[in-house]
Amino acid sequence: MNFDLSWWQFAAMLVDYTIKFIMIGVVPGGRKPSSANAWLLLILLLPFVGLPLYLLMGSTFVSRRRHRIQVEARRNIDDINLGVPDLTAGLPAETAAVVRLNRALTGYPAVPGDVRALWTDYRKTMHRIASLIDDATTTVNIEIYAVAWDDTTDVVFQAIERAVARGVHVRLLFDHIGSQKYPGFRRLKKRLTDIGVDWHMMLPLDPLHGRWRRPDLRNHRKLVVVDSRVAFLGSFNLIDRGYLIRRHVRAGRQWVDAFVELEGSIVASTESMFAVDWYTESGEVIAQRAVEGSSASANVLQLVPSGPGYFTEPNLRMFVSMIHNAKERITLCSPYFVPEESLLEAITSACYRGVRVDLLVSAKSDQFMVHHAQSAYYEQLLKAGVRIWEFPAPFVLHTKFMLIDDHLPTSVAVVGSSNMDIRSFTLNYESSLFVASGSLLSMLSALGARYLAVSRELTLERWAQRPWYRRYIDNVLKLTSALQ
Repeated sequence: MNFDLSWWQFAAMLVDYTIKFIMIGVVPGGRKPSSANAWLLLILLLPFVGLPLYLLMGSTFVSRRRHRIQVEARRNIDDINLGVPDLTAGLPAETAAVVRLNRALTGYPAVPGDVRALWTDYRKTMHRIASLIDDATTTVNIEIYAVAWDDTTDVVFQAIERAVARGVHVRLLFDHIGSQKYPGFRRLKKRLTDIGVDWHMMLPLDPLHGRWRRPDLRNHRKLVVVDSRVAFLGSFNLIDRGYLIRRHVRAGRQWVDAFVELEGSIVASTESMFAVDWYTESGEVIAQRAVEGSSASANVLQLVPSGPGYFTEPNLRMFVSMIHNAKERITLCSPYFVPEESLLEAITSACYRGVRVDLLVSAKSDQFMVHHAQSAYYEQLLKAGVRIWEFPAPFVLHTKFMLIDDHLPTSVAVVGSSNMDIRSFTLNYESSLFVASGSLLSMLSALGARYLAVSRELTLERWAQRPWYRRYIDNVLKLTSALQ
């Protein structure tokens, strides 16, 4: 048998094995085993595909400048809140422990806050935001992942235009990639400039002008702060409920979201987070005020930011700690549920120790790959005892919250922009609100009950009847979720 190789065949083989040898020692560094294994599998099987993808998307590190700003911001947050104790008096020991964890990871204290409302209706929410902007006297700060000026959001932008005209400083941040795919993006930027809005894109991607980064990093935060007095946090984007893209319109999709309206000391924490993101994109320093740590409010709230600049994954650690503390019931609501290993083990362990776990997801997701990746976990979850509830199509359940032990003294919750998937833990900048006590717990309990009432339970028997090719697609796309 003749094994003679031409020079180019030998060179190609040498390059192939050199790449594989080097990457075996490079990829696992600072990476979770599941992620390292997924990348190595791709690189070893298809090196000329896997290596370029790894170089393009294999690092979750932000630029040196962004990292430096994050470090400086954390130092400033610690200094500003140095004399502010966590409001843990009277809280159960388990809750106080989560508060301490969040403080250690992010620097933000648990503080009092007044929950004015939990908004879920799109048009009413937009009109409420517009009315507060109409009452603004000094500043309006908005940070939203996806923004479009359409029939639904026009009321907000009209209020913004009136506010600017009377001298209010309106700042607007929106994610570059998250917003540019919607109709009218170019015109949006011009209209914002024309009416005098001080706007910037978050994580702009413009290689021709030196703005380069991993292309799938996102700032997924969603917040509004008016006059440093009232704030909104949650899952709403500033866009029509149908999200305007043709395939969504054809399918009749309608997004289902929630926004928490807040007053009190928690607003200062929210504006502090905005100030960091604003400085990162604009270079303008917004003076941060210290959080007041005492109030008669029964609501104890704590802001928990997370993202690529937080290497300790604050949202994931908070979720896992809360689940481990659960005694009777856990309600999870996440449109994109692709659990990391520790989260999956925490959820299934809760089931095994007798805790009821309800998982609310959309029957049909708007994201093909994510939908199949999360479906790959259903069998394991169902066998452990998780009750999976499918919110009916064409609605897309976009609300993100977790409620632990409602109606018990140890009840806690978290609500915000963070999904329970690997992307939200690693690649997205997120904002979560930890609810240690107060009226928001009962509001979220009622919201969860409404969602459950209209959802259909997915049983293990029904899930076992899915066709073989569906299983195959689910399992293949499950692998892609680990490429972080």
